[in-house]
Amino acid sequence: MRALAYSDYQALRRDAEVIEADFFGDKVLRLADGNFMKLFRRKRLISSAAFFPYAKRFANNASILRKRGIPCPQVLATYRVSDIARDVVHYEPLPGKTLRQLIAEDEHFNDPALIRQFGRFVAELHSQGIYFRSLHLGNVVMTPEHALGLIDIADMKTLRRPLRKSLCLRNFQHMRRYKNDHAWLLQRNGDLFFESYIEHSKHHWKRQTLNEHLALAEQA
Repeated sequence: MRALAYSDYQALRRDAEVIEADFFGDKVLRLADGNFMKLFRRKRLISSAAFFPYAKRFANNASILRKRGIPCPQVLATYRVSDIARDVVHYEPLPGKTLRQLIAEDEHFNDPALIRQFGRFVAELHSQGIYFRSLHLGNVVMTPEHALGLIDIADMKTLRRPLRKSLCLRNFQHMRRYKNDHAWLLQRNGDLFFESYIEHSKHHWKRQTLNEHLALAEQA
């Protein structure tokens, strides 16, 4: 990560489109050349982000994902812009559409092959020791090559062994927070997703355990 003068930051972001912002300022920018910048604010004076900034985590996670064959954004640089107290990651976006965008169309919402592909993808992430805390359909992209990949990857942990079952289940619980995502996974009582997940998982699962953590029976 290198220091970036405020004037250079302003030049880099000239004519950018603000994609996401909050009370404290810009969070995600689409630059004039089509690339992106994501800005991270340190919320506390003393925190792990001071020693391992989120922009650097994003870049490290991208490197790990690529080595493991999982599509993700291509990081161009990471910066510290002291004048605005922000860490910044500058990257090429992963081309394609998010699964959330795809399933907004009936032909994709009702496509059983897509649900099975997602089940296999989640199992592969877990089997490769990838715990993506923000796993939901808005952060999973279908690339032009019809492969699934991840975006918004700062909040991710990677291990050298398959995830333990408790972390796998925690991922499923996170998916329950999004009504439309959940409805898509609930199709055929979850059979399409879970049969694919179990087939490709490194663990031996009881289907009832997975049902309970995605609350399929209660919400079908």
